[in-house]
Amino acid sequence: MEQTFVMIKPDGVSRKLIGKIVERFEDKGLALIEANLCRMSETHAEQHYEALKDKPFFPDMIAFITSGSVFAMIWEGENAVRIARTLIGSTNPVEAAPGTIRGDYAKTIESNIIHASDSIENAAREIALFFPAGKIAV
Repeated sequence: MEQTFVMIKPDGVSRKLIGKIVERFEDKGLALIEANLCRMSETHAEQHYEALKDKPFFPDMIAFITSGSVFAMIWEGENAVRIARTLIGSTNPVEAAPGTIRGDYAKTIESNIIHASDSIENAAREIALFFPAGKIAV
């Protein structure tokens, strides 16, 4: 079975959307393997978004993701990575289709409710960052 990493960002947590979002993944047939409500440190956030460190929006992104609690999750199922990406919708909520999580809940590209791994390789890396060796990390 394929696993993927999904994280509800501070705007989704503060708007109390965890239950609604989890339900969408469960309704699609994915299994929630592990979850943790946590607050990311700046170092942890920089590791998570390492591939974007040269982007001009990187400092603002780190400030946003560390501004409140996140809900980190491991989901499992056939094609889990692709299914999760389809459920969340386009990064830009203006372009996200109605019925997707971002299409229904996100307001801006800077605070777009949710993150999901974009590949099996990145899912493994992100899972290890948040749940190393079976221990919850922050």
